[in-house]
Amino acid sequence: MRLEVGGWPDGGTPNSLAGRVALMRERIAEAARRCGRGPDDVTLVGVTKRTPREAVVAAIEAGLTDIGESYVQEARGKYDGVRGVRKHFIGHVQTNKAKAIVETFDVVQTIDRLDAGRAIARASRTLGKPVRTLVQINISPVDRFGIEPADAPALAARLRDEEGLAVDGVMAIGPNTKDRAEITRAFRKAAETFAAVGGDTLSIGMSTDWEEAVGCGSTMVRIGTAIFGERT
Repeated sequence: MRLEVGGWPDGGTPNSLAGRVALMRERIAEAARRCGRGPDDVTLVGVTKRTPREAVVAAIEAGLTDIGESYVQEARGKYDGVRGVRKHFIGHVQTNKAKAIVETFDVVQTIDRLDAGRAIARASRTLGKPVRTLVQINISPVDRFGIEPADAPALAARLRDEEGLAVDGVMAIGPNTKDRAEITRAFRKAAETFAAVGGDTLSIGMSTDWEEAVGCGSTMVRIGTAIFGERT
């Protein structure tokens, strides 16, 4: 199924998937410029959970270069045979699924403990498939996963030195609140942690808080609803 760019209804949102991808890119580029950054400094990852395969293919045809999923089984059927796009695992890493994760994805964003990193590193060596990883930190009082920000640099160093894992930065989920100041404070903590961990990727910002994330230095935003719409 190929979805073309459509018109602009009264709400100002494109009425096609391709239009929403284009609009999201434009908005991210403009937010980056306002911060004195380049329009290409922020990578857009389309979060495809509970989205049919044909919509994923249409988004890639519309120029999306990165896609992400939280569940291996859902991604396997949906991503099979999809080429020319980077696939990001953004769900909790279960060590018994490490091989399936590495087989399916190119980037693992959610390493939040040593055994998870080691499992991904072993699977990468076994399969002969390099993967990039991020350390997931916890900056939200209600989030179940993620390592404490202060402990992230040591975890990244151990995984790099002991396992040879390519740890390329930090990922975090913002707090579930409408308080923009609280969101900004959390993302600033993520940016501080990223500076200590090192790498090229600070993956913060989703459909409801990506503007604050870009303002705090995000290099990667994970957008689902704003591209694919509400999902049940």
